[in-house]
Amino acid sequence: MSSELLDALLLLEKEKGISRNVIMEAIEAALISAYRRNFNQAQNVRIDINLGAGTMRVFARKEVVDEVFDPRLEISLEDARRINPNYQIEDVVELEVTPKDFGRIAAQTAKQVVTQRVREAERGIIYSEFIDREEDIMTGIVQRQDPKFIYVSLGKIEAILPSNEQMPNERYKPHDRIKVFLTKVEKTTKGPQIYVSRTHPGLLKRLFEIEVPEIYDGTVEIKSVAREAGDRSKISVHSDNPEVDAVGSCVGPKGSRVQAIVNELKGEKIDIVKWSADPVVFVANALSPSKVLDVIVNEGDKATTVIVPDYQLSLAIGKRGQNARLAAKLTGWKIDIKSESDAREAGIFPREESLLTFDHEDAEEDLDFELNNELDIAVDDDFNLESTDFDEER
Repeated sequence: MSSELLDALLLLEKEKGISRNVIMEAIEAALISAYRRNFNQAQNVRIDINLGAGTMRVFARKEVVDEVFDPRLEISLEDARRINPNYQIEDVVELEVTPKDFGRIAAQTAKQVVTQRVREAERGIIYSEFIDREEDIMTGIVQRQDPKFIYVSLGKIEAILPSNEQMPNERYKPHDRIKVFLTKVEKTTKGPQIYVSRTHPGLLKRLFEIEVPEIYDGTVEIKSVAREAGDRSKISVHSDNPEVDAVGSCVGPKGSRVQAIVNELKGEKIDIVKWSADPVVFVANALSPSKVLDVIVNEGDKATTVIVPDYQLSLAIGKRGQNARLAAKLTGWKIDIKSESDAREAGIFPREESLLTFDHEDAEEDLDFELNNELDIAVDDDFNLESTDFDEER
């Protein structure tokens, strides 16, 4: 019995990653339960399992007292000293009470309890493994889907991809291999429940960390991400090392690094812009690929008024307002876009105190990294306006 039990413990420890001690505790608890149930005993008992000798023994634990009220839990001092003269009041005496057929009954009764404890331990290990991977990226395989969820295998467990976390331009088929972002890990009665996303901005950030070594080692830092999944995203980057081109590092040779991310996201366009602590420069960069003539900052309302050339107004706003909306999300500033002619009429342009002095042609060349080289200059009729407000919360 001992060698078979030991072999089984070693096998479980190897395959399931469950400690041998955890399994032994489960077996002991199961044997105590089996003893009390099958022999109608309410004694305080202890199970001794000796793997070397291949034996299992049951010991009743009784407290030494002056007067016995419950013989199942107590023993008189006189009786205790017949066993060992050194016993004193409040000592605990252990008496072997192992039944003759205890091994057979224990094996039958304890099986379910042991199985349950092993299952719980296995779930605990899986939970501990995945709770540390929240807000991380993993590669999964699509298993099946229903109207609400797509079920993605992550190896040891199946994760849930809700419909609102699926990219609108993607169609998922069984056995497709996809990268997902772990948004939440919950502990439930049925085991760990993992929720994943394909639309979370964190997915884009993690993809850049994988593809760009400078981001992984901390040379380049991702400052903010704004994303409309499946369509377009903006990401701001910065490096404290003046010799490192943060934007160029993310683009890669001939656009290879960002192209790999675009392919993973099924053609989602990505604008990479330079971050700046100066909101004037940062907002101007964020509205790339449009040219910006001036940015007027209202610190109190955390709002900006951006002046653009008349012919660039549609480009600055973007298709269905997307460019300005993403810029507002990226910077955290409210953006009010005005054409140059409207700004002149309002008397707010040009300003002598304007801080926007960089070369716009160079800025456009550095910041416009849309891989298909098409500019979204078309806008809906509703956006053919002289001035438009955009708030980062929209």
